[in-house]
Amino acid sequence: MTTRVDVERPSRRGLLRAGAGAAVGFAGAGGVARASGNAENLPPNLPEWSRTLGPGVIEETYGTRSRHETAVRRYVPWLTPDRVSSVSFTPLAEMHGIVTPSGLHFERHHGGVPDIDPADWRLMIHGMVERPLVFTLEDLKRMPSVSRIHFIECPANGGMEWRGAQMSGVQFTHGMLSCSEWTGVPLKALLAQAGLRRGASWLLAEASDAAHLARSIPLAKALDDAFLAFGQNGEAVRPQQGYPVRLVLPGYEGNMWIKWIRRIEVGDRPWFTRWETRTYTDLMPDGLSRQFTFVNEVNSVITAPCPEKPLNGRPGFVEISGLAWSGAGRVTRVDVSVDGGDTWRSASLQDPVLPKALTRFRIPWEWREGQTAYLQSRAMDETGRVQPTLPELRRVRGTESIYHKNSIHTWLVDREGTVVNVQIDA
Repeated sequence: MTTRVDVERPSRRGLLRAGAGAAVGFAGAGGVARASGNAENLPPNLPEWSRTLGPGVIEETYGTRSRHETAVRRYVPWLTPDRVSSVSFTPLAEMHGIVTPSGLHFERHHGGVPDIDPADWRLMIHGMVERPLVFTLEDLKRMPSVSRIHFIECPANGGMEWRGAQMSGVQFTHGMLSCSEWTGVPLKALLAQAGLRRGASWLLAEASDAAHLARSIPLAKALDDAFLAFGQNGEAVRPQQGYPVRLVLPGYEGNMWIKWIRRIEVGDRPWFTRWETRTYTDLMPDGLSRQFTFVNEVNSVITAPCPEKPLNGRPGFVEISGLAWSGAGRVTRVDVSVDGGDTWRSASLQDPVLPKALTRFRIPWEWREGQTAYLQSRAMDETGRVQPTLPELRRVRGTESIYHKNSIHTWLVDREGTVVNVQIDA
């Protein structure tokens, strides 16, 4: 459901729909300016924490963040019947740089998180191979490994926004997105040991969770940049992310990055599992569904200012910052508009700019008291792909789909500095 909002528009566009931020609470999400602090701890006074000794080393054998940092994953209670087959959202507005802390990485499960003893874990490779093989975790760790930074995005990211603005928060409009350093063994090395038979062209990767999620994967992708990851951000892959081993398919939709992987079958055609027939297809305006749209398209979003990071009535210079990504390669340019797309300026891209990874962009902006603004970002990648406007995407895809929504997103900054989710339809 969407709600209409009447606002003064500084340019040519007409209809706007505003997201219903009340649908999900933002307690502790940074929506209200913090108090100025305890005066007794401010200069020139000596703050209380410098008057006594703090805890020593190994007070916590596994380090934790400061108790003053409150960013957490969140979920939408009405989105799914229960949490066993559901999704949590990364707090993108609280992220720095491009790497997502493992503890804030979004989750998408279809049968809950299995508790797997790594000593009992095995990976089978069979089907159209010369030598069916079984690997242990230790077998994988003995092989030459790679470490690469890649984003992973659920294909349903932004899916609630096809018909109109729904969620007034970047955590919920784009939070099925995270980026990690993954460490593991190239899949082509395992397939080489098994020996591919003539005519092999597809793989079936299956999970060992209660849902036994399984997806068909082109062999060409497996022989390109796919790998089996046992490491994430310098430690073991988290259970919610596929411990002890998950498949990494850089640039492909997250549903195909099979977690808790148990077997890979080699064949000569797709398997057409329920995950690629009943779900994870793109419903088109003519009523037909498009299958196998594996690549996540070029996309971007402004993460500050945003509903969780309003301006709170403080005029002056502020940095507009956000994230851009493309499953086809490197992001080469991000333009930013403060007037709903009437004019654009190119933002700076923060190093490193890596293929199939999140890219941070930044640009300075002066917000004047009482000014109304419509913030947008538009990304381009090295293949020439350009992020489309919402009307452009709807002309091709209609409004009944769920997956692969990558249109330009709009935040309305009102005269008080509050930021809400809106859509510009013309």
